[in-house]
Amino acid sequence: MSDTPENGAAAAQPAQVNSRVMAQYIRDMSFENILAQKGVSGDAQPEIQVQVNLDARKRTADNQYEVITKLNITSKTKEKGEPLFVLEIEYAGVFHVEGVPEEQMHPYLLIECPRITFPFLRRIVSDITRDGGFPALNLETIDFLALYRTELARRAEAEKAKAN
Repeated sequence: MSDTPENGAAAAQPAQVNSRVMAQYIRDMSFENILAQKGVSGDAQPEIQVQVNLDARKRTADNQYEVITKLNITSKTKEKGEPLFVLEIEYAGVFHVEGVPEEQMHPYLLIECPRITFPFLRRIVSDITRDGGFPALNLETIDFLALYRTELARRAEAEKAKAN
């Protein structure tokens, strides 16, 4: 008995995705400990705000892409809104990606690749804040799919407003 379909045509198989991390690194980082510089009066209960931006670009080598997760984290006192610290970090991963259709490459790079590097970025943020004299900041898991969809909706609205 044969494993081929009865009509003799080979079954259409989706391409196998082959992805691996070639490198990970901090592209840029700044940690400003405002509390140590200026001091803050009263009990310094923090309020943390995290902004996330993503960027991806093709590298010169075949099938290689650099994906950058940019975080801007600010901590202020809940009571008076006085700044405690500001952390800006760009964390990059270089990925070798094959088997992803061209129309799916953009979402793959901005959803799947940041998911892979995020645990490492989370650890760095935790270490930096702890070493800066604050309790270690353990970031919540980021929903990169929701972030991608939100950005697509924002761009569609911007295009719609530009057309009017």
